[in-house]
Amino acid sequence: MVVRDPVCGVPIDPEKAEFKTEIRGRTYYFCSDHCRQIFLERSYIAFFSMEVGIKSEIPTYSGGLGVLAGDTIRSSADLKIPLVAVTLVSRKGYLKQEITEDGDQIEHPDEWDPSEFMDLMPVQVSVRIGGRDVKVQSWLYEHQSMTGGVVSVIFLDTNVEGNSSEDRAITDYLYGGDERYRLKQEIVLGIGGIRMLKALDFNLRKYHMNEGHSSLLTLELMNWNGMNPDKVRDLCIFTTHTPVEAAFDKFSYDLVEELLADEFAIEVLKEQGGRDRLNMTLLALNLSKYINGVTKAHMEFSRKLFPGHHIWAITNGVHSYMWTCKYFRELFDKYIPGWVNEPELLVRVEGIPNDETWDAHLKAKKDLIDFVNEKTGIDMDLETLTIGFARRATAYKRATLIFSDLERLREINKKGRIQLIFAGKAHPKDLLGKSLIKKIYHYKEYLKGEIKIAYLENYNIEMAAKLTSGVDVWLNTPLPPFEASGTSGMKAAHNGVVNFSVLDGWWVEGCIEGVTGWAIGPSPHEQMSEEERRARELKDLYNKLEYIVIPTYYRKRDAWIELMENSIGKVAYYFNSHRMMRRYVTEAYML
Repeated sequence: MVVRDPVCGVPIDPEKAEFKTEIRGRTYYFCSDHCRQIFLERSYIAFFSMEVGIKSEIPTYSGGLGVLAGDTIRSSADLKIPLVAVTLVSRKGYLKQEITEDGDQIEHPDEWDPSEFMDLMPVQVSVRIGGRDVKVQSWLYEHQSMTGGVVSVIFLDTNVEGNSSEDRAITDYLYGGDERYRLKQEIVLGIGGIRMLKALDFNLRKYHMNEGHSSLLTLELMNWNGMNPDKVRDLCIFTTHTPVEAAFDKFSYDLVEELLADEFAIEVLKEQGGRDRLNMTLLALNLSKYINGVTKAHMEFSRKLFPGHHIWAITNGVHSYMWTCKYFRELFDKYIPGWVNEPELLVRVEGIPNDETWDAHLKAKKDLIDFVNEKTGIDMDLETLTIGFARRATAYKRATLIFSDLERLREINKKGRIQLIFAGKAHPKDLLGKSLIKKIYHYKEYLKGEIKIAYLENYNIEMAAKLTSGVDVWLNTPLPPFEASGTSGMKAAHNGVVNFSVLDGWWVEGCIEGVTGWAIGPSPHEQMSEEERRARELKDLYNKLEYIVIPTYYRKRDAWIELMENSIGKVAYYFNSHRMMRRYVTEAYML
């Protein structure tokens, strides 16, 4: 067996290794005492995220935020960035989705056992919640890269002997329960998380809050730094993912005082987190020196929401190797060596012969079609233009926009057959999101015999990889400006899948009309009424599908393959998490 030095990446035979060390129950091997000392003395970036998507079997994520956190961890390991991640164990997951024949979503717990994937750490910390001590333990998961880099992920868990049954359940459900339950979770994440890192002897230099859920950690840092907000700001980085103020976590001060008064003076919270209610986003903004949105458009929108704060933009990306299917991995390995750790090399995709690009796509498409037919019995076929739409089922994503004019859609289908694949979970309390799923089931029956439509239940990471690599077109129809970024289209582009999307989030930066895909509707900078904007979107959706997408797919194969290559060479080469993390290092972590 050969392992790699986690500092320099040099291959090492453990049996012959002269230099090694044991820390937190793990043994690490080094090529030299110099690398061993660097590993022992290095300072870490603490990355806090309410959800983290590592793999489907660890259901501690609900959607894009968690999957992005997983890609952050993967790229940090590849690039040997000294990062440690902190999240909640969410023992009962987010939800396991069942959809009835009528399209009704039924939620079940998605229970999992952390002991099957990670190690229980020997230390515990406590936090005061509602006048009593709540014990917190942690599980250690290590993501190790092929380059040798390692990122530790700390999963916080209150299911500890000695805690009340109520407190043991705090880390059960991701985004579960009521406002009180959510605040308890955020106390455990922010305060418990920072105390756990200290108890585990991590030497920390910066604290990166991935959304506002963990922003109570800033108050613990205030206690450690003589209540000096300037010192705390120098330590903190905040990434906001939400373009809508109504979506920010806010808590009444009556509840905050009941649950947190033993830990912090409420007046300090009011000074930094808002006078009327505790706004977790505002708390993070006021106590962070580096603040960023997740696309350029989101940065501009966030600056309008928070005019007193300087907000930068680091556009999101996805982990290239993780989200590239095996057929395109083999193709890239053959023609673009080194692409795995330098995704920017994908710009050289034009050197791949067209027939090999198309063959790789057909293999990925066949895998998806076989999967869909096995799950649904709908009998989709390989030759038909296949459009995918998969994301969290919520109103602003507008999953049913393509069904706005059913007669027009029927006529378009006569020009060239299409089939549609949908997937996505609605939050248990999101009634509008659930109604969208039910409507798609209605349209599926209404168009039966004409357009094949599938809705795959229990969308997860594994299914996302199949969908984003196997469809021909990736459809995205959010209501601007509610899509801060979106990353599913980036995953699709890594597999030569062509994007067809509303100009919102990342697609504002990624779309070159007719070159990397197509836009639906006008630019966000064009001045017009909302009514006119909606009309333009529908006109574009149907006209481009009928007069551009379908004819190109069925009658201009070389032009379609050129679009696929542009998706890889002009989109995937840039919209990846290696580029994203290099920017975090140079612009935020090293300051």
